Amino acid sequence: MSDGSLSQEEIDALLNGGGGGGSSDSAGAADLTTDEKDTIGEIANICMGSGATALFSLVNTKVDISTPVVSTSTWTDIIDEYDKPCVLVKITYTKGLSGSNELVLKESDVKVITDLMMGGDGTNTDGELTEIHLSAISEAMNQMMGSSATSLSSMLNKMVDISPPSSNLIELDDVKEGSEFGDFISGLFVKIEFHLQIGDLVDSKMMQLYPVSLVHEMISCVQGNMEADSDSNSPEGSGQEVSAVPQNEMQMGSLETAQQQAQPQMQQAQPQMAPQMAPQMAPQMQMAPQMMPQMQMQQPVDVQSAQFSAFTGGQPVIALQENIDLIKDVPLEVTVELGRTHKSIQEILDFAPGTIIELNKIAGEPIDVLVNGKYVAKGEVVVIEESFGIRITEILTD
Repeated sequence: MSDGSLSQEEIDALLNGGGGGGSSDSAGAADLTTDEKDTIGEIANICMGSGATALFSLVNTKVDISTPVVSTSTWTDIIDEYDKPCVLVKITYTKGLSGSNELVLKESDVKVITDLMMGGDGTNTDGELTEIHLSAISEAMNQMMGSSATSLSSMLNKMVDISPPSSNLIELDDVKEGSEFGDFISGLFVKIEFHLQIGDLVDSKMMQLYPVSLVHEMISCVQGNMEADSDSNSPEGSGQEVSAVPQNEMQMGSLETAQQQAQPQMQQAQPQMAPQMAPQMAPQMQMAPQMMPQMQMQQPVDVQSAQFSAFTGGQPVIALQENIDLIKDVPLEVTVELGRTHKSIQEILDFAPGTIIELNKIAGEPIDVLVNGKYVAKGEVVVIEESFGIRITEILTD
C-alpha cells in the first residue's frame, strides 16, 4: 500500500486473530488512517462524556474531559512524556468486546479524586498513596468505565460489560512484559489522550491505551451497524430514492445520534437543588417501593437504654451523610470513647477487681464516636438485646 494504511484484508485478518509471529504483529500495528482516528476519537468522546457524568456524581465537583486526541504510540514514548510514578488502571472487557485497555493517571490526581470521594475538599493530598487510595480510585474508574460501557453498547448495538478494574502505583520503567500491566510493552498501540479538569483542583492529562486490534474491532462493529442501517433504508426496502451519503458522514451522524441520546442522562446528573442542601441527600430521601415490604418484614429488635446511667437527650438528628456508598470496600475503624482519665504508674499498679476509675465524662453526657481517630459524632449508649450499642445524637462539623 502506498499510503501506509491498512487494507480491508489486513483489518479482517486482525479481527480474526490472524498473524501470530513478530512480523505480523508489526504489520498489524500500522498507524491508523485519518478516518479511523476520527471514528475511534468520536467513540471515545461519547464514552468519556458518560464517564465524566459518573465521576461528577462521586466527587460533587465540576468535571470536564476535553475532546480526545488519538495517536499511535510505544511504551518508550509513554515513559518519556508522562510523570513517574503514575497509577495504572486496567479495564478488561468481559462481554461484547475482547481484550482490555489501561488508563494512566497522575498520582497527584488520584489523591485529589479519592479525597473528594471521602468527603474532603480535595486538598488533603499529603503522604504516600495507600491501599485506600487505590481501592477508591478503582471504584471510581469502575463507575466511569461502567457508564462508558453503557454508551458503547448503544453505539455497537450489543451488550458490552467490563470486569472490576485493578489499580496500582507503578514506575513505568519497571513494567515488564507478561505482568498484569505489561500488555503494551512491545509494539505499537493506540493512545487516546484527554485533558482532565476537576474544579480548580485538577488540570492535567489522562491517557487511555488500547490494542490496535481492539480499536479495529470497535470500528468494524460501528461500520457494520452503519451498513445494516443503510440496507434497511435502501430503495429496495423503502421504495423511495435515496441520495448517496459518504460512509464517513454516515459514521459521524450515527455517533452524533448516540451522543444526543446520552445528553439527557448527563443533564439529569447536574445539580438542581438549593445550595444549602447537599447533593447526596437526593438518593437518600427517596425510597424504592420494592424495599418497603422487606423493611416491614424485619423482626423487631429489643432496644432499651443502658441501666447503669440515666442518659437524656433530644430527638435523634438525621445527619447529612457524604456520598460514600460507592466505596463500601474501603475499611474504616469506628471507635466509641466513653471517657478518659490520667493515672500514675503507682495508681495503675494498685488496680484490682472492684476498682472504680473515674472518667472525665459526667453522667448523661454524650459519648464520643471516632472514625479512623477523628471525632465525627456524639451519641448515647443503648442495649441492643444482649449487646451494647450507640445511638447517634449529634454529627460534629469542622
